[in-house]
Amino acid sequence: MAKVVFTAGRVKGFKCPADKAQAFLWDLTAKGLGLRATPTGKPAYVFQAAHQGKDIRITIGSPDNWTIPLAQEKARELQRLIDDGKDPRSLKADALAETQAQAQQDAVQAVTVAEVWQAYLDARRDHWGERHFKDHQDLADAGGKPFRRGQGTTKPGPLHLLMTMRLADLTPPAIEAWAATEGKVRPTQARLAWRCLKAFLGWCAEQPEYIGMMSVNPAKSKKARESLGKPGIKADVLLREQLPAWFAAVLATQNRVISAYLQTVLLTGARPGEVMTIKWEDINTQWRGINIKDKVEGEREIPLTTYVQHLLAGLPKRNEYVFSSPTSASGYLTEPTHQHTRACATAGLVLTLHGLRRSFKSLTEWLEIPAGVVAQLMGHKPSATAEKHYTVRPLDLLRVHHEKIEAWILEQAGVTFDAKVEPGKLRVVAS
Repeated sequence: MAKVVFTAGRVKGFKCPADKAQAFLWDLTAKGLGLRATPTGKPAYVFQAAHQGKDIRITIGSPDNWTIPLAQEKARELQRLIDDGKDPRSLKADALAETQAQAQQDAVQAVTVAEVWQAYLDARRDHWGERHFKDHQDLADAGGKPFRRGQGTTKPGPLHLLMTMRLADLTPPAIEAWAATEGKVRPTQARLAWRCLKAFLGWCAEQPEYIGMMSVNPAKSKKARESLGKPGIKADVLLREQLPAWFAAVLATQNRVISAYLQTVLLTGARPGEVMTIKWEDINTQWRGINIKDKVEGEREIPLTTYVQHLLAGLPKRNEYVFSSPTSASGYLTEPTHQHTRACATAGLVLTLHGLRRSFKSLTEWLEIPAGVVAQLMGHKPSATAEKHYTVRPLDLLRVHHEKIEAWILEQAGVTFDAKVEPGKLRVVAS
């Protein structure tokens, strides 16, 4: 092979004849360094040498990116590897793999909490109810959206400040600083956000792509827990003697969907969010059951009691949801709190929506209802081994107790109705 001293002019002027597939120009200065050209492609520096009795050729790069001295130095480096008995191709592949691994690691290190949070929500969506999923979205929401009613905009969710951080920077000190701030502003929401954050980071620790980013769950911090404080004991509950006033106020509510919703929450003991999202397809009138989307177990079935069945049968079927709302973007009730607060004010009571669920449990204490039955109706986890593994209550058995609870509450409230009247046409009178 004829060799020449590479110069800028020779390199720039080298062309491949049109009748050849490729042509080479070899450097006299650096052993193995050549310039390869084809009729259509751009020239490129190459290195060629013999390794273990076979010729190998490695592309170095374009003259546009490599100066002659740099290409010569690269050729000498590759020749030294050959002289040491090493194959430059395998080393190049190893270097490429290492570069790709580093790039992947850098990408993982750069991922934000918001990106992984969304992946977490997508992965868990099939295991959660709609309300539980929406709660997680709200925790990270940026806020700034106009209120559906009145002036002003929504506030950012308690986890929003963490969303812009890198997941790798979500350390115990960072979470402790967040907890110290949020604990002063909105401690109740912050405690819920903290519990959800712990579950999220526990999930991250189980994902192969994030393993190694955290040795322990950074949210499990004593200092963060202390900053958020302990929740106070909720005492808002309907007493037996308050039932007539509450029912009278709720039955007088002009919006019959909200009136039926509030009564259903009290008479089933279900979580307010679970009742909101009940669909017509969840109502089984043949076997008289309601399929509840349970945030703990995924779903549970409770009896469709007589009075509740009459309430639901009288509601308009505007869409797929039982407690529908023509103005809500979701299609179901989202803001019944205001109406309930107004009804309670009329009755001289102070009671939250969750207080209705608490009232159901408290009122059953007046009756000889097995604790396991009440827990199953409300969707509480079994607290004893016998409940978990040995007690199976069919819907009919639950109905016996549930009907008894409903009848007693209505009796104490002074509410009478004719159970034989066609559903949807009953007349309820508070005495």
